[in-house]
Amino acid sequence: MADGLALPRWTRGVALAFLLLLPACARGQGAGGQLSSVRADTALLRHTLDSLADAHHGVVGYSIIDLDTGDTLSRRGDETFPTASLIKVPILVTLYDLAAQKKISLDDPLTLLDIDKVPGSGSLQFMHDGATLTVHDAAWLRATESDNTATNLLLDRIIIRRVWAKMESLGLMHTKVHSKTFLRISSVAMDSSAKYGLGVSTPNEMAHLFVLLAQGKAVNPSADSSMLDILEHNEDNTLLQRELDGVRAAHKTGAVDDARTECSLFYLRSRVVACVFTKENKDQRWILDS
Repeated sequence: MADGLALPRWTRGVALAFLLLLPACARGQGAGGQLSSVRADTALLRHTLDSLADAHHGVVGYSIIDLDTGDTLSRRGDETFPTASLIKVPILVTLYDLAAQKKISLDDPLTLLDIDKVPGSGSLQFMHDGATLTVHDAAWLRATESDNTATNLLLDRIIIRRVWAKMESLGLMHTKVHSKTFLRISSVAMDSSAKYGLGVSTPNEMAHLFVLLAQGKAVNPSADSSMLDILEHNEDNTLLQRELDGVRAAHKTGAVDDARTECSLFYLRSRVVACVFTKENKDQRWILDS
């Protein structure tokens, strides 16, 4: 999964819409000089986003949740989409859950062998055989570089079906990782792999997972804070982040030929989760503005 190489044009408009319209609970000057809360114009935001989605040559779904006001917006929110590398967030949550249960340690060593190396994003594929790293190192690389080799090393440890079980325990019944990256032969659900690729989810489910992380309820407050810190260091800023320079966000992207995904926790005046999925994209060029 080579993330960050293409930006569907409509996501630039989405990013600008977020910047202009999402500062919910903005502070305004009220009577007597007191600060008052101003709610975001969600009707205008929905109209703007749906207009952009309607113009996109493909299928667009999104889910937006304001954690502080409770406002929500969605389009095709319960429809399943390919996740591409966005599924690495549920893998990260499962890893930290196992660590919290003392079933694995983030300090456990991993040894990189030639058979482990896969193409696409990430730097581990270029490291020498026999290189050692910790589970935490692999988790960091998987989230910040979307490292496919690191992802596979961790899936060997935690087992794919454990990701399913953890997501189901959180009520996310449609969020599944199918296989290791670039290794379809390892799939535990071959039919779904053929349809969705590496993983599958819905905009609403992935948004809910980010809400749980923000609330400290995905694993526990300490683990969730650590995971959000990793996601804040994501190096791919070409999708929703492109027009939001300087806005703090914990986020993860995903990209394959005909699909793009991103889910972000934006730290605006309110904390806002925004997840956008596309599929069946007509423009499948790997350029920035495809």
